Amino acid sequence: MHVILIEDNLSLAKGIENALKDQGHAVDHLEDGLDGDAFLARHSADVVIIDINLPRLSGLEIIRRLRARGDTTPALILTAKGKTSERVEGLDAGADDYLVKPFDMAELIARLRALARRRPQVAPAKEPIGQLHYDRDQRALMHGEAKLDLPRRELALFELLLENRGRLIEKDKIADALYGTGTAVESNAVELLVSRLRRKIDGLGITIRTARGLGYMLDET
Repeated sequence: MHVILIEDNLSLAKGIENALKDQGHAVDHLEDGLDGDAFLARHSADVVIIDINLPRLSGLEIIRRLRARGDTTPALILTAKGKTSERVEGLDAGADDYLVKPFDMAELIARLRALARRRPQVAPAKEPIGQLHYDRDQRALMHGEAKLDLPRRELALFELLLENRGRLIEKDKIADALYGTGTAVESNAVELLVSRLRRKIDGLGITIRTARGLGYMLDET
């Protein structure tokens, strides 16, 4: 899952970023409202987290602009404790959910997963592919009753490929989704990750096809 986080409280933002990355998700963090709005206008994500009180442009206005552009990316707003009016205004502006500070990181991650599943293009919670099936609620790739042992980055890659199954994904877009937009990663990092995942799923009715110089696609064999 690729998350855009717009939050000016650096300690809170770092905590959210670390919690998400520990789960294998990619995070792009911005501190300023105007910068966040400009970033959202150029880049896509699975879900966006927006604090309401931000420098230069409020979180509410960011959401209004997001929806005015026709962008349906699920948005979760962070609000101050007890400010019901902020929560109502945020939902009216186009937010999909809200979380009151302080909050538990496990709840935040669960809400983000639920929001990502609401997107029209996302398949049901359990999806068969080849001899396997993917359980989104558990974040587990299953072969019968056995769970395939996938490190978090390989699991995130599989999720990305599955959500785009049958479609070619460019290598740089994979890097952005797994490591964050513009993050400096070694040139062969994506190739090595694809190679490790491919070895684990080949022979189970699915494979990762390579279009040299272009990208990768998950397909049934």
